[in-house]
Amino acid sequence: MPRENYQRRLDALRADVVAMSDLVRERYDAAVEAAATGDETLARAVIEGDEAVNERYLALEDECVELHALQQPVASDLRLVTASFKIITDLERVGDLATNLAAYGTDDAGLHPAIAFRRLAGAAGEMVADAMAAYEAGDTDACRRIDARDDDLDERCRRASEAVVRNLLEADRARSDENRTATNNADDLATALDEVSSALLAVRDIERVGDHAVNIAARTVYMVDNDDELIY
Repeated sequence: MPRENYQRRLDALRADVVAMSDLVRERYDAAVEAAATGDETLARAVIEGDEAVNERYLALEDECVELHALQQPVASDLRLVTASFKIITDLERVGDLATNLAAYGTDDAGLHPAIAFRRLAGAAGEMVADAMAAYEAGDTDACRRIDARDDDLDERCRRASEAVVRNLLEADRARSDENRTATNNADDLATALDEVSSALLAVRDIERVGDHAVNIAARTVYMVDNDDELIY
């Protein structure tokens, strides 16, 4: 394959990875909205739309394999193809987490009020968007800033999980102080546990979205500078 055509395909690969990230971010933002509002129609659209993300992922996976096989790539080209392959894997997983978030919002219990859900989910989504902008521009300084931001997201997720559990304990004490039948107490506790379960799973998935943003940033640093400092 002539070098010029090969370079065009490398450029197209990079653009297609960015386009996949746009699709994933669209799904993720819709999932956050569905979870925050309990919009079941929107949630179903997010869940059903995951197939489009998977199809995009498989097509780009094939392109990465073909680009590697068609021509012996120079080191920088090999890093681009390898990093792009890793990044589309992270994007596909963000798409999976979006379907999780959409589903939590349609549970009968809904999302727990102790979570500042939109702000927390929005912070993780912004990290993914910024990581992809850094990949597109080859901006390693931005990648390192994303890695630093993950510590803040992790701490916010930890505090959110603690708030949910604390709220459960306080509510349980309040129920114990009231004169209710054992049946009512059991029903109330079951509902509360459902709320807590969905909340903790949502927080966990938001934290994972941030982790995937860091992975994207790490692969970009490797791609541009041949530096694996953020990978390990």
